[in-house]
Amino acid sequence: MQQRQDFPTSNPHDAAAAEGLASARRLFYAALLRLDRSAALDVLSQALAAGHGLPAITEGCIAPTLETIGSEWEMGHLALSQVFMTSRIAEDTIDRLFPPGDASASIQPRIALALLEDYHALGKRLVALNLKAAGYSILDYGHVQAQELVEKILADGVEVLLISTLMLRSALQVRRVCDGLIQAGRHIPVIVGGAPFRFDPDLWREVGATATGASASDAIRLVQAFLEQRRDA
Repeated sequence: MQQRQDFPTSNPHDAAAAEGLASARRLFYAALLRLDRSAALDVLSQALAAGHGLPAITEGCIAPTLETIGSEWEMGHLALSQVFMTSRIAEDTIDRLFPPGDASASIQPRIALALLEDYHALGKRLVALNLKAAGYSILDYGHVQAQELVEKILADGVEVLLISTLMLRSALQVRRVCDGLIQAGRHIPVIVGGAPFRFDPDLWREVGATATGASASDAIRLVQAFLEQRRDA
């Protein structure tokens, strides 16, 4: 008996869509590095007009572009001032295309993001931009201390918490946040990220977090996974 062999097939429409997003990604990246607000807006507007939906534009253009810029800063290829300005332009562009009040771009679960006892906000800013681009409304607590963060979470009824840190001493304070939530009877996903968690892959478990992400796009995937688990429960 001859064994059947299945060959992969390609959908021309899918291939064209992927190429269109790849082109948009290159143009969006170039516009941001030139600090060209108008060009950045035009690129995403044209992607929308071409029939790409918000999720496709987020995953295929905005998120990977911001990730690339963040990685290039970490490798010393871009100055901090460049990253700050490109992130501002990206945020303005996203707000103009997908206003926070637009129901089609808003997802309701209460998600909070905080920079825990650190002042270096670039990582948190990139995560916030990616979540906003994905259509999530977030509570951005900015720079907070551990006890203050616990109090804000309890007061706001937060359902998913993301914490960004830069220094090890700040990462260790995540334990205080997790313990404080447990003592208050609040059991919510706590997603952590930042340099200490990349250097020590087991640190997130040691501080009591639920998960860790190495990139801004990881944060989106983890948030989506936890929200799906909650819906299925």
